Amino acid sequence: MQRKYSFIIPVYNRPQEVDELLASFVTIEFQDDFEIVLVEDGSAETSEEIVNQYADRLSISYFFKENSGPGDSRNFGMKKATGDYFIILDSDCLLPPHYLNTVDAFLNTTFYHCFGGADAAHESFSPLQKAINYAMTSFLTTGGIRGSETSVNRFEPRSFNMGISKEAFQKTGGYSKIHPGEDPDLSQRILKAGYHTTFLPNAFVYHKRRISWKKFYTQVKKFGLVRPILNQWHPSASKITFWFPTCFVFFVLISLLLSIFLNTLFLIPLLLYLVLIMIDSSIKNKSIYIGLLSVLAVFVQFFGYGIAFLKSTLFIKLLKKDPQKQFPSLFFN
Repeated sequence: MQRKYSFIIPVYNRPQEVDELLASFVTIEFQDDFEIVLVEDGSAETSEEIVNQYADRLSISYFFKENSGPGDSRNFGMKKATGDYFIILDSDCLLPPHYLNTVDAFLNTTFYHCFGGADAAHESFSPLQKAINYAMTSFLTTGGIRGSETSVNRFEPRSFNMGISKEAFQKTGGYSKIHPGEDPDLSQRILKAGYHTTFLPNAFVYHKRRISWKKFYTQVKKFGLVRPILNQWHPSASKITFWFPTCFVFFVLISLLLSIFLNTLFLIPLLLYLVLIMIDSSIKNKSIYIGLLSVLAVFVQFFGYGIAFLKSTLFIKLLKKDPQKQFPSLFFN
């Protein structure tokens, strides 16, 4: 079946990212027509000039709107798109040449109204970007929650690499005002609407993440705050694994206390896990330095997410606080 794909890309003050992303679109091997809908979300530093440089090589629609968040900007883009299947990307992604061929071949064989793909680290990425990518995607750290071939029918696609049919968008109304968390929320509403979601093997993107340690901590902290809210909205999506980062925080603290007051041997389980992380990342990234950075990234990720998750759980589940009033920074008006 021939379908028209529309790539929906919200952007906020990132013209350099847009340049790199559009350059990767030029190398796409897909032979049929597709379009790019780029939505400028109230940026002070716009990407319009960059878009104009690619106008003769790519089918691009460019829109500027007042700032209302990435979820609302994606909805705006899907309403403006002319395709019947939407692919959502973040502006800090790069596409491998085979990407759209892989997506199209999969959907022609086994159609899903919503899919998600993995994020990978390009060889050109910095050591910090590769270490953070490892911490976010490794089975040893997140259990493959961001993409695994065993994730079928209940997978929660992430909006850095997510496909949704026009039908499913119209049925669900698209993304909500929460951020982050708007993508797993939409995934759950798609499931409740009677559709299926899936992980699409090999349809990965290179997720660059122009990020510092501070920005990474802020990001994972928000992830931790939003998850109990999503669990409240969608109880069936709640998993015991969401508690793992919080358990890791307590595990580290207890190991340190026991080693100080009883015996240093209590540090061995923690050290073994960290050594395993370092070895695994070093092998996959072909760099001991990145392996060491990955250990630090795991600490930043687990402590940022784990403490925030515990805090949010206390307010939302135990104290029954209103999520939007308790954490207004997680919602757009």
